[in-house]
Amino acid sequence: MTTDTLLFNARLIDPEADSVTEGALLLDGPRIKSVLRDPAAIEAAKPGATLIDCKGAHLAPGIVDIGVKVGEPGERHKESYKTAGQAAAAGGVTTMVTRPDTDPCIDTPEVLEFIRRRANDTAPVHVLPMAALTKGREGREMTEIGFLLDGGAVAFTDCDSVVRDTKVLSRAMTYARSLDALVMGHPQEPGLSKGAAASSGKFASLRGLPAVSPMAERMGLDRDIALVEMTGVRYHADQITTARALPALERAKANGFDVTAGTSMHHLTLNELDVADYRTFFKVKPPLRAEEDRQAMVEAIRSGLIDVIGSFHTPQDEESKRLPFEEAASGAVGLETMLPVLLRLYHSGELTLPCLFRALSLNPAKRLGLACGRLAEGAPADILLLDTDKPFVLDRFALLSKSKNTPFDGARLQGRVLGTWVSGQRVFGGEEA
Repeated sequence: MTTDTLLFNARLIDPEADSVTEGALLLDGPRIKSVLRDPAAIEAAKPGATLIDCKGAHLAPGIVDIGVKVGEPGERHKESYKTAGQAAAAGGVTTMVTRPDTDPCIDTPEVLEFIRRRANDTAPVHVLPMAALTKGREGREMTEIGFLLDGGAVAFTDCDSVVRDTKVLSRAMTYARSLDALVMGHPQEPGLSKGAAASSGKFASLRGLPAVSPMAERMGLDRDIALVEMTGVRYHADQITTARALPALERAKANGFDVTAGTSMHHLTLNELDVADYRTFFKVKPPLRAEEDRQAMVEAIRSGLIDVIGSFHTPQDEESKRLPFEEAASGAVGLETMLPVLLRLYHSGELTLPCLFRALSLNPAKRLGLACGRLAEGAPADILLLDTDKPFVLDRFALLSKSKNTPFDGARLQGRVLGTWVSGQRVFGGEEA
């Protein structure tokens, strides 16, 4: 017989109601049995239940992180599903939506099946794989979207390998539309952005870095939106990072196109000046932007124009990063660091907690048709317990990821995950909050 679990003396972050209220959650196995806010109802639920005193900490829906890179297959030395899952649990991520840019890439049902089995066997959190849109991510021939969809792929993307041939992309989008499949694009004009290590401007010129204009993102998004209008496909832009691209996104939504967009934790909290003395842990793709762009991204999250925030967790080994800035690999780990880093925006008054979790949990779950991402009766018991005020200094060598390439090493942060539950089972944190 399953025993109910009562998490009480908590503050509930409800992104649907845009509220933070005192209350409790009663879990019945893998589901939320009830959301309790009345003190008498909370006391009545205690007898017979396993009790967890949250001691005034916040309960929130588990994070659904779209765009996670795992090294299996091909680069297991950088990250495995086991270590990525452990890092996710420590960061409050209950669902990882993984990228297909592996070696070999996830472009056949056989590779997809391997990924699903491997993830189910080793990761303590939910893993939902995306598949490649074109074979080998080479932009020449579309994959077997129907078979991959049947095999469990939740979306289709070539990641940062932008499809150059517009006819190939339009055919793939048309076919995806016929199957109601979600296509995720990386808005960049590939010719302009090739080889770029920074955003164009005075800083990049002073540092002598090859740079790309923010207009490359705008041009890439304009093309993709035109194809969305032509094909009617469900489309998600993985990362919008420049103010120049926002008007195009706003028009697409106003025109009723089925378009959503995300941005990364790094483009919300860092800018181009953080590269400083060619620090390669700050080299990400797209490159860090101007402070005006960062502020525009924060405002777009606040207004709801940008729907989703992701970590874009990209593990790289030391040998890939300890190179001259132009030659170093792009990317940073983020599963474990995303929430405490984004809480900087909460503590500065830029974003509220419900707004943050709308972009971290509710919206990505909605986009993928998942029932999680909410604190509601009957919803999956994928939740996290968060102390928003707990200070700490980040030590990259204490991270659970195999790779330690974080730009926030040594940063003073405020806010830590105390516990994570996946389908009602605690996968991170001790018995006491």
